[in-house]
Amino acid sequence: MQTDLSAALDIGGTKIAGALVDPHGRLLVRAARPTPADKDGATVMRAVAEVLGELAAAPDWARVAAVGIGSAGPVDAATGTVSPVNIPGWRDFPLVAGVRALVGERPVVLVGDGVAMTAAEHWLGAARGHANALCMVVSTGVGGGLVLNGRLHPGPTGNAGHIGHISVDVDGDPCPCGSRGCVERIASGPNIARRALAHGWQPGPDGDTSAAGVAAAAQAGDPVALRSFERGARALAAGIAATATLVEIDIAVIGGGVAGAGEVLFRPLRAALRDYATLSFVSGLTVVPAQMGTDAGVVGAAAAAQQSRLDAFVPAP
Repeated sequence: MQTDLSAALDIGGTKIAGALVDPHGRLLVRAARPTPADKDGATVMRAVAEVLGELAAAPDWARVAAVGIGSAGPVDAATGTVSPVNIPGWRDFPLVAGVRALVGERPVVLVGDGVAMTAAEHWLGAARGHANALCMVVSTGVGGGLVLNGRLHPGPTGNAGHIGHISVDVDGDPCPCGSRGCVERIASGPNIARRALAHGWQPGPDGDTSAAGVAAAAQAGDPVALRSFERGARALAAGIAATATLVEIDIAVIGGGVAGAGEVLFRPLRAALRDYATLSFVSGLTVVPAQMGTDAGVVGAAAAAQQSRLDAFVPAP
């Protein structure tokens, strides 16, 4: 029997999703469980095992050649461990070993969720056809990943491209990561909302104080809401331009809940990028919305598994 499928896991603080994915990126079988993020590590692992068990019960499981995992981070692909900020029961948790015990001899590949999103967008989404790209998730946090020379570049630990913790304001607010003035500290959804509230923005009748509420107010022309999104956009532009200058990407793809604000985010972002990406070799950089939506995690984890499997058959120089 042909072994041409990847099993994929997308692990976040709310949901653990799984799928069997074919070489064209089609999801043949799906499974999901809520993440018991308030429980101990073993309980969370049991939810992972339930998702894998549901996938393994499908007739197509026999065709699975490799398993890919995209997990909230930090992750450490070198050791196979994860320490997701939003899953307190997992600290240096041996996730790869746990999954290997469930999937037999199949190789298991671990990457951060931002890298998985990048793999999906490069394979089938907005970065398709681009040899050098940065893809970002702007939501509760800000993460990302890189494609360089046509290949996913996860780095040694699976975290390369984590743009959320590039400092863009050396005198800025302290970031929970320990640095100061990080992109995430300014441009994530909660921080866009925090700044709007601090500067006098009042939510509407629905009482929505989230970034989505700020976005709706900005779309209606509220000046405080607009300025909060503009500040977040400038932070993103500075981080994107710094990345482009360092590794010569030609496209930045932005997904996540904050990107759902549409032109409220993208219009000031493109304007700010003209101020930061000024050198000739980055001045043509484009910024576009992501296309893969909620399937990005599992599709990207499958893509990472496929790339790793192909690499295993390339002779060392």
